[in-house]
Amino acid sequence: MEELSVIKIGYACQALAVEDTQLRSCIMKNADEERLKEIIAYNLDALERIMEYNRAQEITLFRISSELVPFGSSPVNSLKWDLRFAERFREIGRKLKEYGIRVSMHPGQYTVLNSPDTAVVKRAVEDLEYHCKVLDALKTAPDSKLILHVGGIYQDKEAAMKRFEDNYKLLHDGIKARLVLENDDKSYTISDVLELGLKLGIPVVFDHLHNRINCSDPSKNDSFWIEASKSTWKDIDGRQKIHYSQQEGGKKPGSHSLTIETREFVRYYESILFHDLDVMLEVKDKNLSAVKCILLITPESKGIQDLEKEWARYKYTVLERAPHIYQEIRTLLKDKTSYPAVQFYSLIDEACKEPENIGHSVNAAMHIWGYFKHQATEKEKTAFLKSIENYRLGSASSSALKRQLERLTRKYGNPYLAASYYFLLS
Repeated sequence: MEELSVIKIGYACQALAVEDTQLRSCIMKNADEERLKEIIAYNLDALERIMEYNRAQEITLFRISSELVPFGSSPVNSLKWDLRFAERFREIGRKLKEYGIRVSMHPGQYTVLNSPDTAVVKRAVEDLEYHCKVLDALKTAPDSKLILHVGGIYQDKEAAMKRFEDNYKLLHDGIKARLVLENDDKSYTISDVLELGLKLGIPVVFDHLHNRINCSDPSKNDSFWIEASKSTWKDIDGRQKIHYSQQEGGKKPGSHSLTIETREFVRYYESILFHDLDVMLEVKDKNLSAVKCILLITPESKGIQDLEKEWARYKYTVLERAPHIYQEIRTLLKDKTSYPAVQFYSLIDEACKEPENIGHSVNAAMHIWGYFKHQATEKEKTAFLKSIENYRLGSASSSALKRQLERLTRKYGNPYLAASYYFLLS
């Protein structure tokens, strides 16, 4: 019998509903030395808090935001930030190693190494140097990667690929040791990227959604391309990585979904079971989907208590959308010897697709208000009841109502509600 693989799940850049983890930035005219030092210090603290959260959730794969150091590759930022914050970077890097968290970075769409414009190429090299400097400052191993797209076609794909080869020589060895290439949804298929990767000795990240949109051979399934990409990964590069995302309905091709839909993910997971992979989710609800997918694929190490913790976070979102599903989930979780993860998350998916209902929304808001009604001042009570009435009449939104309740949650320090997704999911 073929042995099952180990598949690890990660997410990108932000930890939603985790206090004090959103990175800060500033506009260019305010980017003086003192402001930049203040922001970088805060962002490093935020990164450390994300790592603590990831450890608690058993998430061992994370993509660090390019915004960690504002204007990191721009002359606007003349700070020698890697030296000024060297010990802080090393401290976070020690925790990454201790927690077994593998990190990566993904320069954005304007980092184009194969551009025919030499100024654009120069900026791309500088941007890659910045990203590499972050990973070096953290003292991460070469398996912490920089993900890059090949770039544009410029009316001649063959010439554009040759230009990538030539400009690749401009990169220093530290960048080359970290660089990986990814297929995109418009220009370069997985076949194109494999051609470059094999020729230049660059590992290839296979992107599931991009291949669905920009497919080089519809007769080949993901398992085929994952195996083909595996040949580009050397031992020093660490575990093979892929990207997984789902198409958001009604949006342009390539738009990432709001959340990872449960049954679609389970089917995909079953199709890649025999590959050892690090799977980076690209999804708008970030860590929420990462936790969901981990709980879906690790029944041997999880139990009903893990689903109950998730239910505490989702329950008021479900209540405001679909009270009948709220009752279904409560019934589902009564059997303490079971682990109905697929049914649990499928019901949450179903509830979140329900349209807004004023009566249900008011009911959920009143449940939340119940935590404060004996603490709130008369002024707060009057304001809340006025907001409820305005919402019923259509002159206020449910988002405004939630913001008011979130402020009360923060003011009165209710950790149970602070961890709820009710304020995040709309």
